[in-house]
Amino acid sequence: QLVVAWYKQVPILPTGNCSSRHFLLKWLQCYQSSHAGYGHLVFQRFNNNIIVIKTSNVDEYGFERPQDFDYGTYEEFMSEYLKVLAKRAKKWADITGEGKSLERSITVKRYVRKGIPGEYRGMVWLAVSGGEDLKNANPDLYQRLLNGPHNQQVTEIIKTDLPRTFPDNIFFNNTVNHQHQLYNILLAFAHQNETVGYCQGLNYIAGLLLLVTKSEETAFWLLKVLIEKILPDYYTPTMDGLLTDIDVLAELVKLKIPETTLRIWDCLFYEGNKIIFRVALTLIKRNRSNLVACDDFALLADCFKGITKDSIVLQCHNFMQSIFKVPGSLPGNTIAKLRTKVSQERAKNKKTNLKR
Repeated sequence: QLVVAWYKQVPILPTGNCSSRHFLLKWLQCYQSSHAGYGHLVFQRFNNNIIVIKTSNVDEYGFERPQDFDYGTYEEFMSEYLKVLAKRAKKWADITGEGKSLERSITVKRYVRKGIPGEYRGMVWLAVSGGEDLKNANPDLYQRLLNGPHNQQVTEIIKTDLPRTFPDNIFFNNTVNHQHQLYNILLAFAHQNETVGYCQGLNYIAGLLLLVTKSEETAFWLLKVLIEKILPDYYTPTMDGLLTDIDVLAELVKLKIPETTLRIWDCLFYEGNKIIFRVALTLIKRNRSNLVACDDFALLADCFKGITKDSIVLQCHNFMQSIFKVPGSLPGNTIAKLRTKVSQERAKNKKTNLKR
């Protein structure tokens, strides 16, 4: 209520833009109510602006913030970013209104790159990735997979991993419901795609999808399209490439900078896995001098672990702009050729090692 009262008095958007200001007010009410469970942010009016004066030690998706979290930088950033989110929410509301179907287009791609507001993410991810088409073509698949039959060994492995999934997340740590839903998602996927089955890392990916979408079945379809369509579509007996990409995505989830992570995932579901390379190249280029200065492997490993703490990573808007500028042109066919080359070289090296 305090937030709404302050925003009624503060002309954040251009004077006379009544519809925008009205939408901003409605959006803030939704934002505050959706995060009321753990006091994510506290606001205060200052010099005709709303500023964040307090940030909870738990973020908007229920993750505990690390001890070295930079609250000052984050609060300063969020004071401005909330206005951006409200404006974007209005634009997304305009193109996803009642009776409108979301189609892939230049406009939608531009909107995706600028960020999808949290309340629209599940719906937009499902639409732009092709997951909605898969779901419509197989409306009963998820329930049939849950009904069984099930491989006992697979179910036991999944059950073993459940308590290890986000132990510092208040939703997974304090409620059985999220763990049960995650179990269902992983169980259904493992029996639907027996080639991949269940492997470590999938629990983190599916867990984040569940936190974002708040829908068990939507999370299942997004996991399916992510693993089978967006990640490399080559399946070797060891699935090295696929498992590596699963690990990369799982690590992205664990970075505990959820808004930046989800902005990356916004683009991942629309543009494919080349986004992962853009992120990696941007981080490496920004930290090139520090990486080159490392004179042994241990130092290099520590340096790589620390590059995600770059201040620009926290400020998701600036970071997402940089990943489309810093690496330059990065065509999908270039990545595909390099993947093929590396895959062939690895296979050749394995044969050489076996002969020794």
